[in-house]
Amino acid sequence: MPAFLVVGATSWGVTLAHLLAQGRAEVTVLARTSDEAAAVDRDRGLARLPGFELPASVGVSPIDAASPSPDGIVVAVPAQALRLTVDNPALSREVPVLTAAKGIEHGSLLRMSQVLAGCGWPAERISALSGPNLAREIVAGLPAASTVASSDEGEAEMWQRALSTSRFRVYRSTDLAGVELGGALKNVVAIAAGVAAGLGLGANALASLTTRGLAEITRLAIAEGASASTLLGLAGVGDLMATCYSPLSRNHRFGERLAAGDTAEQAMAAAGGVVEGAATAPVALALAARHGLDLPIAEQVNAVIAGERSVTEALEALLSRDLRAEG
Repeated sequence: MPAFLVVGATSWGVTLAHLLAQGRAEVTVLARTSDEAAAVDRDRGLARLPGFELPASVGVSPIDAASPSPDGIVVAVPAQALRLTVDNPALSREVPVLTAAKGIEHGSLLRMSQVLAGCGWPAERISALSGPNLAREIVAGLPAASTVASSDEGEAEMWQRALSTSRFRVYRSTDLAGVELGGALKNVVAIAAGVAAGLGLGANALASLTTRGLAEITRLAIAEGASASTLLGLAGVGDLMATCYSPLSRNHRFGERLAAGDTAEQAMAAAGGVVEGAATAPVALALAARHGLDLPIAEQVNAVIAGERSVTEALEALLSRDLRAEG
């Protein structure tokens, strides 16, 4: 029986533990502290996933008590906490590792797979998972699909088999950059979509915003070495649609609260968890500047979060841009 460690007692972490357990694997969720591990084990779940209980076969332990030789490690923590979390000698560097975090690291501008490589994992052992994956729908047993990417197709296939169930279908890819950047950058567009929904701008505006957001994501991803076709798949347009249109998305809810007049801090609290898009917006702009690219939606989202513009001013700035060819 394969044994997996899931680093992060987050909504996505316990969801992935649930999926792995369905494949008859031995699964342990690793929490940050003994107190957090005890609380999750006692409740067999999280308040953010009402009605869901971890299978009895899934263990919960503090990260310092990690098994020394699992068959694989899944990292499902917020992107900006990933480096600090995995910088722990209890986590073996000799086994496959899968990042399920969606973000770009501040300062270094590194994708999560690159952070893991810098923390000691061989590049060929690193994989990334991304797709239209709202945790509450998956634990409810609703159908979903995702993409796992690795430079080593054998590693991707291992995770594909480990995570796939009768209700969760996993595809594989060798385009790590495309899968990771699609997952990270769509969160920024989802904030803008939440603002549009909160302002009652209508379906036309939301569809237009999402489409132009995809164009921004694709430009930057290609500049970083990704394939354009990846951004038309599950980790690109699929994830973008789910996050932009669903009220289950924290990024979407954050945008709605900004539209209602909340400050970024108030909107963050109302969203009920980490809003990855808020952290990703300034990093995406820094990455775009490296390539001389213009990301107007990300620019306006970042300005609103920073308190430099109101949502109305940001909308006006987007609508008043010079007319140009689509592309």
